[in-house]
Amino acid sequence: MKPEGHWETVYGKKSPTEVSWYQPHAELSLRLIHETGVPKNATLIDVGGGASTLVDDLLDDGYTDVTVLDLSSEALNQAQRRLGRRSDLVTWIRRDILDADLPKRRFDVWHDRAVFHFLTEEQDRKKYVDAVLRDVKPGAFVIVATFSEEGPERCSGLPVRRYRADELHAEFGAPFTLLRHERETHVTPSGHDQKFVYCFCRADGNG
Repeated sequence: MKPEGHWETVYGKKSPTEVSWYQPHAELSLRLIHETGVPKNATLIDVGGGASTLVDDLLDDGYTDVTVLDLSSEALNQAQRRLGRRSDLVTWIRRDILDADLPKRRFDVWHDRAVFHFLTEEQDRKKYVDAVLRDVKPGAFVIVATFSEEGPERCSGLPVRRYRADELHAEFGAPFTLLRHERETHVTPSGHDQKFVYCFCRADGNG
C-alpha cells in the first residue's frame, strides 16, 4: 500500500482523539514556537499536521499565516471540520513533503512532530533536509520531533527510525544552528508512554 493509502486507512478507522499521537494541546511545540519570537504575521508550516490541534492553538494565539501539510485528505478534513469557519484562515496542502512543490524561501517557522522518524531510507532523509533548506527563509526556525532512542520501534504499523538528540541534529548538519534539544514523554490515548526528542534549530545555511 502506498503511504497515502496507509494514512487514509488509519484516519478512516479512528477518530482524531484515538490516534496514538493525539495531544489536546501541543504544549511543547507551542512553547518552542513562542520562543522563536517571530511576529504574529510570520509564515508557519506544520508538516504532517493532519488533524493535530496545533493549528487551533496557533490561531487562538493570533498567528495569521499558518500552513498545514499532510498526506491524508481525511486527516485534513477532520481538522477543517473541527475549526469550522476558521479553517478558511489556514492554507491546507495534501502532499507528501518529499514531493511537495512549496514556495521557495517562504516559511519563518518549520514544525514537524513525528514525520521525520518515518523516513527510514537515507535518500528520503536527505530529500527532506533539502526541502527544508529550499523552503524556509534564511534564519528561519526549524522544530523537528521524533521518537527518541527510548521510543517505540514502530508506529501505526510502520517502522520508524529512533534518534538520540545528537543523532537527530546530525541528520540536518552544519546549515542548521542547534539552539537546543528538548525531551518529552507523550502519553497516548491508550495510556502508553512514548519518548520523544525535539531538535530546535535555526536555518542559517552555513556549511
